Amino acid sequence: MPAAATRETLGFQAEVKQLLHLMIHSLYGNKEIFLRELVSNASDAADKLRFEALSDNGLYGGEPELKIRVSFDKQARTLTVSDNGVGMSRDEVVQNIGTIAKSGTREFFQSLTGDRAKDARLIGQFGVGFYSSFIVADRVTLLTRRAGLAADQGVRWESDGGGEFTVEAAEKSARGTDVVLHLREGEDELLSDGKLKEIIRRYSDHIAIPIVMKKIKWDKDRSLEVATDEDETINQASALWARPKAEVSEEQYQEFYKHVAHDPDAPLAWTHNRVEGRQEYTQLLYVPARAPFDLWDRHQRRGLKLYVRRVFIMDDAEQLLPAYLRFVRGVVDSNDLPLNISREILQESRDIEAIRAGCTKRVLSLLEELAENSKDKYAGFWKEFGRVLKEGVGEDFANRERIAKLLRFSSTHTDAEEQVVSLADYVSRMKEGQDRIYYATAETFLAARNSPHLEIFRARGIEVLLLSERVDEWLVANLPEYGGKALASVARGELDLSRLQSDEERKREAEQAGAHRALLAKLKDALGDKVKDVRVSSRLTESPSCLVAGEHDMGGNLARILKSVGQNAPQAKPILEINPAHPMVKRLAEEKARFADWGNLLFDQALLAEGGQLDDPAGFVRRMNELMLEMAGEGSRIIVPGR
Repeated sequence: MPAAATRETLGFQAEVKQLLHLMIHSLYGNKEIFLRELVSNASDAADKLRFEALSDNGLYGGEPELKIRVSFDKQARTLTVSDNGVGMSRDEVVQNIGTIAKSGTREFFQSLTGDRAKDARLIGQFGVGFYSSFIVADRVTLLTRRAGLAADQGVRWESDGGGEFTVEAAEKSARGTDVVLHLREGEDELLSDGKLKEIIRRYSDHIAIPIVMKKIKWDKDRSLEVATDEDETINQASALWARPKAEVSEEQYQEFYKHVAHDPDAPLAWTHNRVEGRQEYTQLLYVPARAPFDLWDRHQRRGLKLYVRRVFIMDDAEQLLPAYLRFVRGVVDSNDLPLNISREILQESRDIEAIRAGCTKRVLSLLEELAENSKDKYAGFWKEFGRVLKEGVGEDFANRERIAKLLRFSSTHTDAEEQVVSLADYVSRMKEGQDRIYYATAETFLAARNSPHLEIFRARGIEVLLLSERVDEWLVANLPEYGGKALASVARGELDLSRLQSDEERKREAEQAGAHRALLAKLKDALGDKVKDVRVSSRLTESPSCLVAGEHDMGGNLARILKSVGQNAPQAKPILEINPAHPMVKRLAEEKARFADWGNLLFDQALLAEGGQLDDPAGFVRRMNELMLEMAGEGSRIIVPGR
């Protein structure tokens, strides 16, 4: 749009209105954070200019020295944060400030709880810190000019935080952005040189470009402090990751994390290393304390900040870590990569593969250290990110054993939903003669815990892992064994506990199978193509029946998961196992007139017990009602329409 464009009043996107309302009502627990957010935005603008200038050095326009300036005017009661970074065009101003053009917006607002502390964290993660200006300002003016555009191509944006904002053309002699906050009543402490320096040093000391303010000196004649024309750099103005670890405090590490992750909370853990050898690079990697609201948004770009010799390249270099570590935040600074590297080159670069492998090992080592030495912290990590880490078993074959050691599960040892049992814990409790790690999968924890397939295992005191997350089916399909012990489903194939049985128990089991051959054949005939086979169960002690998948067939739970996401699962008929000691099965053996109804009832009950859905629910209800009334001597009173 030409510079001569008139002033235009536009309405905020509905989501921005909602966000501004939250901001103005002080969602941030510490309102000083607004300055950190504005300085962080200014730093990003400088990084983007450096990157764009790699292909067009003329964007610097004779001003290659990048910096951020913080100033205030007591009389006008304004606070200004300025940068000489990339700046914005008119269209970019409207798009970046008037709307929230990013995926996960709906999920973000659904995640808001009304709890100020929790919602503040979500807002930080959503990356819209500019709006925090309205916590301390009743009006915000933004003056910006895109690098490479003429002085008359500047843009002035202004809003009072209501439902509208104005945009108009403006003269701006230098590129970059000035954000002017017209402070609310009661915010006079922000018009203090000492207070602003304190906030900058606390929250933004890690920023890699200078943050400057005018030096203040005492005027004896006027008995007050006055600003001079000399600039003073407030922060260290060096890349924090490039400093020796001994020179970086824990507080500085934490503040840098908040800068790169847009997370108000401190990280759970971090690792800072300089790697030398065939590849030379520095890595500063953080594990957050809490999962972001959009962790499962497939369209959200994630990754580490990539620098090459301190020059910013991109915000979300997802090739630097595998997808199952997408929660990790931080920086990688390479000495070897070309400055003009693109996403396409990243995907094919052997150097990137080496950095990726190195970063992955560092993160896994950090998690191993937490699991070994900080069990409470690791339990917190697992609660937030356990489902994501499980994906790594199938994605990262080279590190599968290391990931397997980090896994945690629910099990019959605790019978609690909290996942605290490691595979090493399980193996240490295995019975003498037990050669398999047993697990049960289901849609919910209660369905897994109460599965009839567990009855013999509970009776014999054999621990079973209880898997109720969808990713668990993927996990067990890609983890055939651990520590030389095969993983085995309690609901697949013939159960062989012979090594844990006495000779007398094995003999009794064989006699039962032989004694009920006629019943099994008759039941299989009655059920027809519903089942692959019918056999006497070695799993059941209390339930009358259960369904079992063939040794090489897909389990019922996995088939239902695939169906729920629109994929066609292979049609595999289940095997019906019956418990001949149960009264219902004994009654079935004596039944003649309604044998088929009793047999179908056993099948339907077994299907429901494992979380399946009946093909004919109405038929199941009718059969059950008829059989119940018949057993109560009321069979003659039931009326079935059409029969």
